[in-house]
Amino acid sequence: MIDTFHSSSKLLHTFTGHTTRVYSIDYSTFSDDQLLCSGSSDKTVRVWDVENNKQIQSFNRHLYAVYCVKFSPYHYYNNRCNIVCSSSFDKNIHFWDFKHNSQLQVFNGHSGGVCSIEFSPFTCGRYLCSGSYDKTIRLWDVETSKSLHVFNGHTKSVWCVDISPLQSNNSNKNNSIGLIGGNGYTICSGSHDNTICIWDIETTKQLLSFIGHEDRVNSIKYGSNEIGNSGGSNTIFSGSADRSTRLWDIRSGKQIQLFNGHSMGVTCVEYSPFVIKDSSQVIGGYSNVVCSGSFDNTICFWDIRSNKDKLHVIEGDYKEDYGIMCFKFLHFKKKSKIKDNVDCGVNMCYGSCKGCIRIWG
Repeated sequence: MIDTFHSSSKLLHTFTGHTTRVYSIDYSTFSDDQLLCSGSSDKTVRVWDVENNKQIQSFNRHLYAVYCVKFSPYHYYNNRCNIVCSSSFDKNIHFWDFKHNSQLQVFNGHSGGVCSIEFSPFTCGRYLCSGSYDKTIRLWDVETSKSLHVFNGHTKSVWCVDISPLQSNNSNKNNSIGLIGGNGYTICSGSHDNTICIWDIETTKQLLSFIGHEDRVNSIKYGSNEIGNSGGSNTIFSGSADRSTRLWDIRSGKQIQLFNGHSMGVTCVEYSPFVIKDSSQVIGGYSNVVCSGSFDNTICFWDIRSNKDKLHVIEGDYKEDYGIMCFKFLHFKKKSKIKDNVDCGVNMCYGSCKGCIRIWG
């Protein structure tokens, strides 16, 4: 159960170490350890111990900026290994064993920088999707380190990708129906050509194209059945350099909501695990709230059912942050003698333009 999250939330902790823009953060949900990983323009990948408020590992073998980082579910569920995957402007995707300070696989195949990566929610994350400056999306088999499919169609860089969530009639994360997931799984991509496309994950055919943003698309997210979003997995939420965020209906292929309010480009979007009932209270439950971060140094909460004023705003430190690059909701747990872990609520973590990583709660 998600604890009450009040709009009077405050800054709990700041991680320092990155020297410039933090493009991406991820939170480990696999083991009892409470870990964050981050990727930055300073070319490093870092791993942080949230419980003890310290950095525990750093990798500096990328040649250029690190655009995206993810904890690997495949390595954890199959080998109980703690692995971080990172993508970079150097065109490569690396896998890092942060417990043993070693590099594992390296995927190379893109002819441009790799902007975004995402693991499949099926087959324990065996498949990895990537979007690149070379205008393509690739699907990789993590087990064999091979590129399986290339998706062509965007006319400019593919900055963000996502893979459709588990189908409502198939909640088994170990599902291996079909060669790659089966049951109609799709990939969504956002591009600097201002469009959002949906692709069939097995045939590589483009199924839909959403047109409406007036500038490059910086972030996209599928809705999820798991957290009970209004619309579930039939919606896509997007953020753009045009300063707007938009909600799209996959079934109709149409835009169903437009949120304006940021004064600068939107860098990141997420579906919130909260329901906001009024301006002073956020209650855990079925989510009808989406969130967006921006270069304007704010994270805004919006009601999916209405495009009226912002429900809540978290403001970064203007001098020390100078803009929000990425954020993540964290389901913190505290250890108990009675049970291994006890939920103690949901917090938010964001990465800034100046390199700080901050946790709010």
